[in-house]
Amino acid sequence: MVLAGGAGTRLDPLTRERAKPAVPFGGRYRIIDFCLSNFANSGVYKLKVLTQYKSDSLNNHISRTWRMSAFLGHFCETVPAQMRTGGDWYKGSADAIFQNLNLITDESPDTVFVFGADHVYQMDVQQMLRFHEEKKAECTVAVLPVPIEQGSEFGILEVAEDGEVKNFVEKPKNPPPMPGDPTRCLASMGNYLFNTDTLVREVTEDAKNAASAHDFGKSILASLNQRGRVYAYDFLKNDVPGLGQRERGYWRDVGTLDAYFQANMDLIAVEPIFNLYNSQWPIITASSSLPPAKFVFADAPQNRVGRALDSLISEGCIISGSLVNRSVLSPRVRVNSWAEVHDSILMENVEIGRHCQIRRAIIDKNVTIPPNTKIGVNEEDDKRRFHVTESGIVVIPKGAHVA
Repeated sequence: MVLAGGAGTRLDPLTRERAKPAVPFGGRYRIIDFCLSNFANSGVYKLKVLTQYKSDSLNNHISRTWRMSAFLGHFCETVPAQMRTGGDWYKGSADAIFQNLNLITDESPDTVFVFGADHVYQMDVQQMLRFHEEKKAECTVAVLPVPIEQGSEFGILEVAEDGEVKNFVEKPKNPPPMPGDPTRCLASMGNYLFNTDTLVREVTEDAKNAASAHDFGKSILASLNQRGRVYAYDFLKNDVPGLGQRERGYWRDVGTLDAYFQANMDLIAVEPIFNLYNSQWPIITASSSLPPAKFVFADAPQNRVGRALDSLISEGCIISGSLVNRSVLSPRVRVNSWAEVHDSILMENVEIGRHCQIRRAIIDKNVTIPPNTKIGVNEEDDKRRFHVTESGIVVIPKGAHVA
C-alpha cells in the first residue's frame, strides 16, 4: 500500500497542478518512481497506490508506465479516495488504510507494506521482511540514524539493543539516543511493515477514536508497542545490489523546495552520493520515443558552442550554442545561443532564449524565457516577479508567462 494522497503544499508552486509524488525529479523521473522501483526490484509485484489531491497526472503516469503482468497476478493500480466509510477525504495516513481495508481483505496477504510515495532512496524491502519474520514482529518500522541535534525534525524511536521499540515520540526537543551511540538517534522513515491482522485491528480501533489524528506515527506507533511486538529496522544495514559505500543510507524527504533542489543537485557529481546509473537496481519510469540530446555549433565564434558540464541532460534536449553547468534538464528543453544555465532544474518543454542568464532556478514545464532575461542574478528583482525560497532558489510555475 503506497500512500500518495498528500497535498504537498510546501512544494508549491510545483504542486499547484499535480500531486507531490508526481513532481518530476532527476530529469526524466517522477518522485513516486523511486518507491515503486524499490518494490519492483525487490520482487514485490502487488501494489496499490492510494491517491487523493490533484491526482490526474499521477494516475496517468502510473497507468502508462507501471504495467505489471496480469497473467501472473501482478498489478500496480491507483486507488482514488472512495469515501467508503462516509463523506470524508483521508484524515491521515492510518485513515487512508482504514478507508481501503477492502483492498487488503480481497487479497488476504500475510503481511502488508505501508510506504510513503514521496521520498528518494534505494531499498531492498525483502531484507526488511526477513528481519520482520526473524523477530516475529507484528509491526516493523524502517529507521535511519541521524545526528541527535536533528532529531527534533523527525519522529524518533527509542529502542532496545535488539531493536524492539520501547517508545515513539514525534519531533521531541530531547531525542532519545540510539543504543550504543549517544550522538545519533533513530528517525522513522515513514515506511512500515505490518502483519495483516495487526494492521486491520489498529486502523479499525483508531477510526473509532474521534480525538485521534489518524496518523501512523502520532496515533498508532505512539502506543502500539504496549499492545504488540514492534521492531525498528535499521536502513543503514540494507544492502542494495550495486550500491556504493558512499550511497549507503541515502534517503531524502523532498518535501520542501530547498530539499527538492538539493536532492536533484546530489545527482550530478562525478561520484554522486545517489547514483542513477546502478544497472543492478534501475529506477523505472516512462519510456520515450524522443531523439537523443543534441549539442550544436562546435566551430562557431564568440563562444557560441553548445556544451554541458556536470549536468544531467535528458532525451530530446537541444543545447544550441549555449552553456549548461551543474544543472538537470528534463526532456525537450532547448537552451539557445549565448545563454548560460547554472545550478538549475529545467523541466519538460522549457525554452531558454538567447543571451539569458539563469542561476539557481527551478523552472516548471512549458515555460519560455524570453531573450536577455536574467533569473537568479538580482534577488530583489526576482522577488518582485517570482517565488523565491529562503535559500534564494527562484521557482517559476508550470506554464507561467515570463515577460
